[in-house]
Amino acid sequence: MQVTVKTFAQTREITGEDNIALHISENSTIETVISQLKTRSDKWALALEGSVLTACNQELCDLQTVLSDGDELALFPPVTGG
Repeated sequence: MQVTVKTFAQTREITGEDNIALHISENSTIETVISQLKTRSDKWALALEGSVLTACNQELCDLQTVLSDGDELALFPPVTGG
């Protein structure tokens, strides 16, 4: 299966990547994909340490969401305000 991973804000700035195609196993969860991305490089590990908000096909979702072939996974840091 293949999914598209999009990054935003600080996650994009740290990784230097905004849109990647990623091959994953069937029944992979978002948590599994994040673990896989962390092994790509030190930049990915840094960008994804701590909490990260996720959306699948433009809907917010949790880390246990199972992905399907062709899904778009968005990763971005939590929004903070002041």
